Formats: sequence, structure tokens, C-alpha cells
Amino acid sequence: MSIEIVGPEIEARLNWIALTRALEAGHRLPMAEIGDTLLRRGPDTLLTRSAWIDGMGIAVKAATIYPGNPARDIAAINGAVNLFSDATGILEALVDFTVVTKWKTAGDSLLAARRLARSDAREVLVVGAGAVARSMIEAYRAGIPGARFTVWARNAEAARALADATGATVAADLETAVRRAEIIATATMATAPLIRGGWLSPGTHLDLIGAYRPDMREVDDETMRRARVFVDARATTLHHIGELMDPLANGTLREDDVIADFYDLASGRFARQSDDEITLSKNGGGAHLDLMTARYVLEVART
Repeated sequence: MSIEIVGPEIEARLNWIALTRALEAGHRLPMAEIGDTLLRRGPDTLLTRSAWIDGMGIAVKAATIYPGNPARDIAAINGAVNLFSDATGILEALVDFTVVTKWKTAGDSLLAARRLARSDAREVLVVGAGAVARSMIEAYRAGIPGARFTVWARNAEAARALADATGATVAADLETAVRRAEIIATATMATAPLIRGGWLSPGTHLDLIGAYRPDMREVDDETMRRARVFVDARATTLHHIGELMDPLANGTLREDDVIADFYDLASGRFARQSDDEITLSKNGGGAHLDLMTARYVLEVART
């Protein structure tokens, strides 16, 4: 049996809405088993993230992080997603690491926004100006017809470059931009909150993407207090990421205050209840989402 190789050229055939449907379908299958490993040699790292979903198969996403590579004109992060057959365990495909990571991350937040943002929301603020911020503009543009984008970043030159490339407007002041936004996506490396709960207008939806370590946060406790809180996966967020760990530890939140994750989509619990409420979804990722995304990418490649 030959192994299929799916490279970056597949992106031209992918569709953001179709991906969100594939993610929903994946969460109707039995809950994934997931596991991560981390190996280090000085500054260099090998990270593997694995998932097994009964009825879908197995994915092992392997990434090497070599901080010295840019000095050699080589990307710092490289890797591949290995897809194995659920029935036989045979390696079926190697799918481009960058494609899966990009589409998984932005698709995760787009799925949440389609369930939690107001149906008439059009004013989108993207906080951050890196690759994820660019992907979020692309995804939201596909999922929210007529969306108007504003970008804010601590690096004003990066914000201007992203705005020029995407047709967005640059915000001079974060508080002002937050107050007028209807959807806010945060994609930063912040270790201290950037967004204050007192700035949020009724009806706002927040997609929190950037924080992925226990020492990272993008919003303050008041934001968590005012919002109805959702996560993509309880297993990868509640006790792993500062955005949830800190409010749980200091009593701002209890675990039952986290209303739902994507495994509750079918029940209808992952949903907005009124136009005035503030909703917040934490995008924590996870290998099961890589598996669902890689399966979608492979299905497109096979058509």
C-alpha cells in the first residue's frame, strides 16, 4: 500500500466552512484518546502530539523546533502529520504540518464563532499580527460575509503590514477598539492580560487563541467573570493553560462555570442564549483536532 503525501498545494482546494462541518462530525464520534511527548536537546525540541478516535483513525503530529534555524535561512519549526488507518494501523498518509496547524487553529475558532457570535456581528477585532492573526482574518472572512476587520498589535509596524495585506484597518488604541468590536480574536504571546473585562460591550464574542502555557493570559479575571465561558476541549485547557488555570485557582471560576466544549455541540449546549450576553471560547487545540483536520485535508486530496 502506497503512502499518500499531501503538500501545501492542497490549500487552494480547502474550504473553511467545510472544515467546521468536519470538526463537528468528528466530535460526534467517541471521545478521542490523546497524548503528548516532549524531548529536548539544549535549545532544540521534538514535540509529538497523538490522537486516536475510534472510527476515524490515528494521527501523530511530530514537530521539531530548532531556534537556530532562521540564522541558516531554514524555518525554525518543521514537521509532518502521520495518519494511520483505524482498521489496520497502517500508515496511510503524510500531511503537511503547516497546513494542518493553520487550518486546525483557525477552523477551531471559526467553529466556535459560528455557534457563539451574534448572527448580525460584523465588526471584528484581531489582536496580534502574526501568522495566526492572518489566518483568522481569512477564516472569518469566509464564515462572516461582510465582516469588517480591525487589527491591533504591540508592534505597530507588524499591524500595519497585516492590515495592508488583508484590507483591515489599524487600531491606534486597544481599549477603543475592544469597546466597538462585536467579535474579538486574540492571537498573541502575552503572559499578562491585554484585554480588560470592563471594556467589553454587551453581545461581544471573544475567541482566545494565543495563550497555551500555564504562565500565559490574554484577558483578565473580570472578562472571565462577565462572560459565559466555553472551551474547545476541557482536557486540553482547564488544567493546562493560564487563561483557565488562574481563574479556577483564585475562585473567579469553578469548573462547572465552563459551560461546554465541542463534545457538547450535538446537545445544543455550545450556543449563545441571548443577544446581550458576552461569550468567550478558549481555543486550546489538541491532537484530536489535528486528526480531524488532517482527515478532512486527506479527503479533499482524494477527490
